[in-house]
Amino acid sequence: MGTFKAIRIDKAEKGTTAALTQFDEAELMDGDVTVAVEWSTVNYKDGLALTGKSPVVRRFPMIAGVDFAGTVLQSSHPAWKAGDKVVSTGWGLGETHLGAYAEKARVKGDWLVRLPDGMTTQQAMAIGTAGFTAMLSVLALEKHGLTPKDGPIVVTGAAGGVGSVAVALLAKLGFHVIASTGRSAESGYLKDLGAAEIIDRNELSAPGKPLAKERWAGGIDSVGSTTLANLLSMTKYRGAIAACGLAGGMDLPSSVAPFILRGVCLLGIDSVMCPIGPRREAWGRLATDLDHAKLAEITQEVGLEDVFDIGPKILAGQVRGRLVVKIS
Repeated sequence: MGTFKAIRIDKAEKGTTAALTQFDEAELMDGDVTVAVEWSTVNYKDGLALTGKSPVVRRFPMIAGVDFAGTVLQSSHPAWKAGDKVVSTGWGLGETHLGAYAEKARVKGDWLVRLPDGMTTQQAMAIGTAGFTAMLSVLALEKHGLTPKDGPIVVTGAAGGVGSVAVALLAKLGFHVIASTGRSAESGYLKDLGAAEIIDRNELSAPGKPLAKERWAGGIDSVGSTTLANLLSMTKYRGAIAACGLAGGMDLPSSVAPFILRGVCLLGIDSVMCPIGPRREAWGRLATDLDHAKLAEITQEVGLEDVFDIGPKILAGQVRGRLVVKIS
């Protein structure tokens, strides 16, 4: 047993503290697979944990970070052996189970997905929970029956992590993508990803009517609150919205009108406790449906020590695309 580098979060008299430190391997939690972490990423939830602005951390001390990709060091799980390349997202990492901003992680083997063929651990974390959530949202819209011939698909928070991957995925699948963003300077970036139209988020952020003019067949929303209510009110007959985020709030000031008068469906997307079957399906599709060249264009690489500055920025909506964190 020894120590390894990690970002540790501790309870403080007022809130929490986060620091890059040496963590004792003996303090790792129970699990049947130990992984040498190579890459992680910075998601919205990581920003909340690092800044202490929301009580996402429910155990102390905690190692922050909800996603990792790396190589198995030791395993007593029948599915895994030393040398296997694996990906882990969600399952309470960085919240209730010691997380990913560390050189080592010990987890349950049932939480792991094999790194898809042709994908590197760095690319897996360029996708991370954000991209995985975007793919789950696309799959949900497909299972609802939506196809490009049904009409446009709107993506909110389009310049963020979920939104960027969603735009790229939907465009490659042939959809006419309407990207909603509050950052007009990102219009060129979003069009490069495949967006056909750009709308200002202010069009969707003010209280609207229970039913408004039909504008899209479906959408992927990472904002919530009034924005989601407006998306629903503008969705075409028998369309669907996949809701996967709450950057704008947890409330939903809507009515039953879109559901009972237009047959609109609201599809809830949970990436944290998603069962292993859909996880494998999503990662398999990400390996084939996401343009790796576009993924590289939206990805920035940072060091473990940089995430402290990034946390507040991601909460403020100042981070474009995806960030990968080099661990070892």
